[in-house]
Amino acid sequence: MTAQRLSRGLSGVLAGGLVVLAIALCVAQWLAGTAARPGPGLATVAGHGVAAAAAVALQLVADRCRGRTAALASSAVVLLTACVLWFGWWA
Repeated sequence: MTAQRLSRGLSGVLAGGLVVLAIALCVAQWLAGTAARPGPGLATVAGHGVAAAAAVALQLVADRCRGRTAALASSAVVLLTACVLWFGWWA
């Protein structure tokens, strides 16, 4: 039982981090637009927004379900976060 709680906690933190990252990119794009400078780009902002929304939805499933469904949803949040960081920031 403790491992499931730890898994849900970790995925919850990661989902929240994706939301904060998406908001930060929205603000950066807006500030860049008002200063007539290139920003992160609409595709990047939209991609992060979609990923954040998907992570929150998966986290809700992980929090409300038990067993294998919760474990898969938590794992999907971790995988989604890793993909966003890899393709959006590191690659």
